[in-house]
Amino acid sequence: MIILPLLLALWLVASLSRTKRYTSALLPPSPPRLPVIGNLHQLGEHAHQSLRSLALTHGPLMLIHLGSVPAYVVSSAEIAREMLKTHDIIFSNRSDSYIFRRLLYDGKDILLAPYGEYWRHIRAIGVLQLLSSRRVQSYQAVREEEIALMIENIKGSDSSIDLSKMLGTLTNDILCRIAFGKKYSQGEGEEKFKKLFDEFGELLGVFNIGEYIPWLKWLNHLNGLNARVDRNFLEFDKLLDQIFDDHIATRSEEGPKEHDQMDLLDVLLDNQHDAGITDVTIARTNMKAILADMFAGGSDTTYAALEWAMTELVKHPTAMTKVQKQIRQIVGERRSVTKEDLQKMDYLKAVIKETLRMHPPIPLMPRISSQQVKLHGFNIPAHTRVFINITAIGRDAERWDEPDEFRPERFLDAGACDSRAQEFDFMPFGGGRRGCPGVTFATAVMELVLANLLHCFDWSLPDGARGEELDVEETSGLSVHKKNPLILVAYCY
Repeated sequence: MIILPLLLALWLVASLSRTKRYTSALLPPSPPRLPVIGNLHQLGEHAHQSLRSLALTHGPLMLIHLGSVPAYVVSSAEIAREMLKTHDIIFSNRSDSYIFRRLLYDGKDILLAPYGEYWRHIRAIGVLQLLSSRRVQSYQAVREEEIALMIENIKGSDSSIDLSKMLGTLTNDILCRIAFGKKYSQGEGEEKFKKLFDEFGELLGVFNIGEYIPWLKWLNHLNGLNARVDRNFLEFDKLLDQIFDDHIATRSEEGPKEHDQMDLLDVLLDNQHDAGITDVTIARTNMKAILADMFAGGSDTTYAALEWAMTELVKHPTAMTKVQKQIRQIVGERRSVTKEDLQKMDYLKAVIKETLRMHPPIPLMPRISSQQVKLHGFNIPAHTRVFINITAIGRDAERWDEPDEFRPERFLDAGACDSRAQEFDFMPFGGGRRGCPGVTFATAVMELVLANLLHCFDWSLPDGARGEELDVEETSGLSVHKKNPLILVAYCY
């Protein structure tokens, strides 16, 4: 009587042991974790850098535990290609959080909307109307005017300048004029507006303990995080309501605009009801969500890329001299750069691509699996977070020669960038069907801003400091900036 239960117990233990070994064999390698916090302690202030280091030990696909939340990290172009090409539909949704959903109108935006009819409709509006090549080109005059104002401000400075602050103001002003037809960096509300948008970007990158350790959600009430998120959303929403009301009143008084005179809000208002094509209705809340996306993924990331490009050029004087020589030969005695000039500036384009390779504005791309799938020979369960480490892929020594060196020449081959993108070696704007729709807009701004800064001025660090001494320490958050402001001295050329 005793032997039978004993044998049954031994069989169960053996079966469970085999099951555990079998399951583990189908899961990717994982660094050791601690109780409760998992691997959170290993991420530090710069998760993309820490995960890149962990991948060197545990492989290009690894399992980590963010508190009680399992997540997978992809650190190679090969696996990113498999994920975003072979299994693109399975990974066509982004993982989100309470903060994202609150600030971006509960997933009614392009960034977070679940893959389906609604997302396809609003993305089509974004790609084909808001951010199409024709629309982006129609805003050339806005870009030129705002850049000219910045150039004059720099010329009027008799001391070192905070180029980081200037670039942040510039990109925000350009986006505001394109989105709303006016900018908000001047007048009585300047400081309030700037604070609101700075906090908006900051909150999108804040670490939320309750997201990973659910029973600690109460800390977000205690530390004031939830209150900050709610306050920022309500103030931003109120501002957008005011902008909408003013815009609608102006349209009623002045009538319809010509295509080239329309701002993004005009385009959205014209798309409010798209009868005969889809059942999707674009209400005011949907339009607010799409505009919030523009600031979450447009202004701040473009600003970060420009800041890093100038940082790397000051740090590498040979590259600085080379790009300035080409720009000045093409532009000649004229004081401003034209779009025709930009088409000839292959080294400038290479500088931008090399900057984005080394400093992708958003270094971790989050997705979530819609069903169980095998990736790189390992099981990925359904409804599981997967992060693609764009930084690790862009600095993979197996795919890039001297990956930590700033060498724009690697992109001078006409087909180099297209080839890299097809193989997912170079993906600063993401990839797959949910890649960033604002690539054309961001590229147009970066090229024109950099070309004018490098054409009009020679640059150096204050107090005779050498470029090689310039720090490249990063901030933490959603988009990665230089931690310390870029303070430079500009000399008119």
